[in-house]
Amino acid sequence: MTEAPHLSVLLPEVLEAIQPGPGMTIVDGTFGAGGYSRAFLDAGAAVIAFDRDPTAARFAAPLAASGRFRLIQDTFSNMAEHVQEGCDGVALDLGVSSMQIDEAERGFSFLRDGPLDMRMSLAGPSAADLVNTAEPAELARIFWIYGEERQSRRIAAFITRRRAETQFERTLDLAEVVERALGGRRGAKVHPATRVFQALRIAVNGELAELEAGLAAAEQLLRAGGRLAVVTFHSLEDRIVKAFFTERAGKTPAGSRHLPPAAKGPSPTFTLLFNGARAPSEAEIAANPRARSAKLRAGVRTAEPVWRAAA
Repeated sequence: MTEAPHLSVLLPEVLEAIQPGPGMTIVDGTFGAGGYSRAFLDAGAAVIAFDRDPTAARFAAPLAASGRFRLIQDTFSNMAEHVQEGCDGVALDLGVSSMQIDEAERGFSFLRDGPLDMRMSLAGPSAADLVNTAEPAELARIFWIYGEERQSRRIAAFITRRRAETQFERTLDLAEVVERALGGRRGAKVHPATRVFQALRIAVNGELAELEAGLAAAEQLLRAGGRLAVVTFHSLEDRIVKAFFTERAGKTPAGSRHLPPAAKGPSPTFTLLFNGARAPSEAEIAANPRARSAKLRAGVRTAEPVWRAAA
């Protein structure tokens, strides 16, 4: 099969977690350039892939020749609506894809000049819309919550003053204003605009709500013995995934000894494949520096019924 143009992070570890094989159906919830899907197909499995980005379809044609592959243009949170017969594995590789970062016209990068867009689906309000219209308090909240940016209010104030003169349209324009707000780079290894761009991307695409809904959809879709593997790239995502597996595996910490014991919750819907998270090897990080912050968490679906949201 044709090689993917970008490296799939933690691929051997994801394959070990999912264990794809002939007769199995695996959902690749974040198709991207198709690296995971290609590996699942090579192992003999059938693959149903999802990607909200319509441009991802250009990588699907070589895989479709197998007769065991289907790409659906939709968010992975809707997987259960498309795969009603269930599946044996779900893999999620979260965050922005390498292609989206590298293509300046998508507006994800603070290092490449392009339109301030950041929409994974190419639909709905863009990052420029948000930056140019949101109240200063809302911008500060986004930068603080989604970017964990300590100078969120100062950056929001700089943006508000600048947009009163000229609205933002380009990525490097916004990156320059953020850099000025933070007093320049001053030898920093991380670009000053990193957290702001992350926060805007998450807000524009509703990524954290999508992740929570996607994990619940995977719980619903997986057959008993099916496996869920999730690769995260920053702490906000990892906290959600960690909390999901901790809760669904029945490992929620016990209450205080001074309080009565908590009522017994639903039966565990997952068992953990390993404790904690797996990280990339030094060799992988050397070959692909973008993998350095990646973490893998994985679990096996039990036969217990899905948890229902509290009323």
